[in-house]
Parts: sequence; C-alpha cells; structure tokens
Amino acid sequence: MLVSAKEMLDKAKAGHYAVGQFNINNLEWTKAALQTAQECNSPIILGVSEGAGKYMCGFKTVAAMVKAMIETLNITVPVALHLDHGSYDGALACIDAGFSSVMFDGSHYGIDENIEKTKEIIRIAHAQGISVEAEVGAIGGEEDGVIGSGEVADPAECKMIADLGVDMLAAGIGNIHGKYPANWNGLNFDVLAKIQELTGKMPLVLHGGTGIPEDMIKEAISLGVSKINVNTECQLAFADATRKYIEAGKDLQGKGYDPRKLLAPGFDAIKATIKEKMELFGSVDKA
Repeated sequence: MLVSAKEMLDKAKAGHYAVGQFNINNLEWTKAALQTAQECNSPIILGVSEGAGKYMCGFKTVAAMVKAMIETLNITVPVALHLDHGSYDGALACIDAGFSSVMFDGSHYGIDENIEKTKEIIRIAHAQGISVEAEVGAIGGEEDGVIGSGEVADPAECKMIADLGVDMLAAGIGNIHGKYPANWNGLNFDVLAKIQELTGKMPLVLHGGTGIPEDMIKEAISLGVSKINVNTECQLAFADATRKYIEAGKDLQGKGYDPRKLLAPGFDAIKATIKEKMELFGSVDKA
C-alpha cells in the first residue's frame, strides 16, 4: 500500500541519510523504480509532475497503476506517490485521486500568498493522512514547463513555511533542474546550514539531483537534506541504452522490435541508475 512520505523522511533525517524521489513517466519507469526499491530494501518516493500525470491519462490512472503494481509485484517497502511541483489545483486533484503525498510549489508567489496557499493545502491533506512538501526560493532551470531562476531561498522565509506544519521543505540553494552547466557555482552550503538551523527537525528536499557531485550530495545530507529528487539522470540513461540497442540493429533481429524487448535495455538502465542513487543516498536496507 501507499504511505505518506512523512515517516520515511523523519527516519531519514534522524538517521542522516536521504530517500530518493524518482519521477515516473510510464509503466516501465514505475515498474523499474518499484522493483529496485524492493531489491535494495529501500523506501522510495515516486514523483509525478502535472505534465507527466496528464501524459499518463490523469492522476487517477497513475494512482490506480501504482497501487496495482505494488500489489502484483508484492512490494513491501514503503512507497509514497508524490505530486512534484504541483499547483494549488493540481495538489487538490492529486489528493482526490489517491496520492499519498503532494508538493505545492508556491515559490513563484510572494511569501504571504505562498504561506496562505500552503496552509490551506496542509489543512486538506493532513486531514486525510497525506504528506505535504512546500518550496521557498525557485529551483533553477526548467522541468515540464515549470521554470525557475535558481534563486537562493531566504532562511527566515523557510522558517515561516516550516512553522506551518509542512512535512518537508524544498529550498533553493543554487540547485537546478536538468543538466548543470559547466560554469555552475555549486550548492550554497552556508544558506543550507542556516536553513537547517532555523527549521530544526524539518526534512529538507534537494531538487535537481542529477549531476551534483557525490561530495556535495553527502555534504547536503549532513546538513539536513532527507529527500533528493532524480529525474533527468534516469531519462538520460534510458535514452542512451535505447539508442545503443537500435544503433546496433537489435530491433531488426528476430522480434527485437517487440516493445518488451525494445524497451528492456532502457528499463535495466533505469534500475541501475536508481540503485546507484540509493546507495549514494544511504537508503539501502532502511525500509
């Protein structure tokens, strides 16, 4: 069954490791993520953007697919189904559809409006045992039409949002979605340390986990990051493996064009990427 992300992230914060959020885009992505989590005995958060939800025929379809897969694959590790960078209406739709966790991204509003809208989502979600993620300071880059300038969050505003009773907080510290440019300045650990100081036991979230050096990942975890989002890296691994399969002409051999065979290399590449991240984040055998 699906669970709220709150307990798994509270345990991660106390244990000084992070739980990976791996965005899903279709059946293969979902199956790969769930099977890898079970094999690694790791909790996992399945992230769904509003665009990906629409692509997969709506949030209710996604929730039904994930719940059925958990039952059919006999998945026993904690699994949260989480809306990624959700709008106010998107968060309400996911709560109604059966998600176990939602993110309301109010970072593009002024802090007062962000607080008011976040407070309302918390009230509605918590009444149904659903965890809530909020954001302060826009994450840089573009993901599924959501564009952020990469600003650094104000620690005082982070505390204001945390004090509302949110379950996890994403704060911009120089991280971006997609590939990091060669001239990227890195994560701002001074700001992260200040946010950690002001928000206490609040699990912090690091978006844009693809391409961040391992030493920065470990430093972020030591400073309170308990949830790390990965999407682009799985997409790149899937595309690379699929390209190699086709360029080698394997799709023309026998029934190599069968989607179950055509997509298999990409599926395996996603699993390998997720396993590598779970080992780096320290969530293996933490289910």
